[in-house]
Amino acid sequence: MRTQQTGMQPHIGQRISAQYAELTTQEQRVAGFILDHFDDLAVYSAVDLARLTGVSKSTVSRLFRRLGFESFQAVKRHARELRSRGVPLVTEPGGVAGNGEQFKRHLERERQNLRSALEGIEPRDFEAVVEKLNTARRVVLVGFRNSYPLALHFRQQLIQARDLVSVAPEPNQSLAEEFVGLDGADLVVLFGFRRRPRVFDALASELASMPCRVLLIADATSSGYAEQVDWWMPCPIDSVSAFDSYASAMSLISLLANGVLHYRLAEGRARIDEVSELYQRLDELSP
Repeated sequence: MRTQQTGMQPHIGQRISAQYAELTTQEQRVAGFILDHFDDLAVYSAVDLARLTGVSKSTVSRLFRRLGFESFQAVKRHARELRSRGVPLVTEPGGVAGNGEQFKRHLERERQNLRSALEGIEPRDFEAVVEKLNTARRVVLVGFRNSYPLALHFRQQLIQARDLVSVAPEPNQSLAEEFVGLDGADLVVLFGFRRRPRVFDALASELASMPCRVLLIADATSSGYAEQVDWWMPCPIDSVSAFDSYASAMSLISLLANGVLHYRLAEGRARIDEVSELYQRLDELSP
């Protein structure tokens, strides 16, 4: 069983806030600049910080020692560690540049993520997952925080081809009611991208003890849960900017949903036609 994570140490912004009143005037100038530019901290050097704040490099170094960092390199490692946990920080030079080069680098990273996600899937695992998505009595899609929109989108795709597809948790609702009674005929799709809530540990453990099958779609930080599920499909979400990109996960969702539709082509097409006709009768969608 996966052990629960321990609490994280305060990050540099929190340390500055806690000690700000005790800093010298020059140290406060550097500290204020860091707080104002926290999102792209990792792309600056100690020399940059000294020049931009009008203090000496020794002042910058003294501030970092006060904050518990032996050097500026330790600060940059700290910033990259925060980014790996999902904190929105720019960690690559040029990640905030507003020019054509930024778009090229973004496109290349998206290609890398997509290639890694799709090439890492064993064909037999993909077929097994699609078959289970097709034949399962119920499909329960679980997503927290940034994973919730992925679960919603996957439901919207699957519900075109089959029924009994739900998303959990519903807004402001608990989880337990959604999973009692699940058996081997059911499938839970668990989205577990980084910055997961603490309940994720308990839920993964409970699902591992249930007879239902479980698919985990998440980034590499979820590898500790891989042994608790039937299938794990990692999708990289790193980007050249501060915010994660879920393009590879969305592509995988599309691929899986299309696989289900092809499994039940006649039945699925008939359902799509019925849905479209009901759209028209309800006048829900604009032309």
